[in-house]
Amino acid sequence: MRSFPGKGIALGAARRAGWAAARAAAPFRRFDISLFHQFSPPPDGGGHQFLRALTRCMEERGWRVENNAISGTTRACVFNSFNFDAGRLRWLKRKGCRMIHRVDGPIATYRGFDDGTDRTVWNLNREFADATILQSNYSLEQHRALGFDVSGARVVCNAADPIIFHSKDRAPFDAGRKIRLVSTSWSDNRNKGADVYEWLDNHLDWTRYEYTFIGRLPIQPRNIRVEPPATSERVADLLRASDIYITASRNDPCSNSLIEALSCGLPAICLNSGGHPELLGGGGETFSAAEEIPALLERVARDYADYQARIPTFDIEAVTTQYLAAMDLPAVPENR
Repeated sequence: MRSFPGKGIALGAARRAGWAAARAAAPFRRFDISLFHQFSPPPDGGGHQFLRALTRCMEERGWRVENNAISGTTRACVFNSFNFDAGRLRWLKRKGCRMIHRVDGPIATYRGFDDGTDRTVWNLNREFADATILQSNYSLEQHRALGFDVSGARVVCNAADPIIFHSKDRAPFDAGRKIRLVSTSWSDNRNKGADVYEWLDNHLDWTRYEYTFIGRLPIQPRNIRVEPPATSERVADLLRASDIYITASRNDPCSNSLIEALSCGLPAICLNSGGHPELLGGGGETFSAAEEIPALLERVARDYADYQARIPTFDIEAVTTQYLAAMDLPAVPENR
């Protein structure tokens, strides 16, 4: 395809004009907190969903939150990993606005290949960040092992939106019927565990289990029913209709999918990798090889109520307070 250099020049000029207009308007706008993140329309990945829930919680407390802009009164800005317009932030940032970098990954460990994204994130951190929020101790340790010592690091785990992901009115467990298994994944990266799901499809006792996979799966299973990517509301309904959640993702720093399942009251069986053990607590079991899963399923089914009672709590209100503390802001606005 023929390229037209003038088109790129025009687009760059238009972007800079937009930045300039936003900076000129900043003194006349009144917000407290800025979130720099490029949202995608649902259905989408767990990071988008978490940041929507965080924004809603801050706004319900009375904080005025803007997206991809910094006003004359903005006291803190949270910018997400590399999923934001760095040029726009560079143009709009100003003295007196505390800069908080929300960091995922390491992404090379998670994706299984290094395309330089982690170094890009680290460079952005060094340029902008007053403090850094990582989503698990695993993530913090892995970044340090790679030599990326991020600024002012603290660990704050994600939480699911409790309006959507909750255990109210969930289907009761009944050992006398088929046990309902479920997995979810927005991405079809094979590091999400396709080999494990393929083994389960070929080896589980299908007179004992039924299995639904929600999202993208890069195999064609014979026994696992695949539901296409769905809205959060639809995913939550399917989770509450299930019994045990399975995730086989590798090097996942803080799986929003696992948090959502646990929040819906499902004991889980997780690959012993990444941040899974931190999230799971006593609410399930971990495995190192697919062959271990059938015995673990039987163990969880036998003591289902005990595992369910040990599911940890993921509280969006507590998480919001921790984010605000990183911004040097109180839990609720003062004098408003």
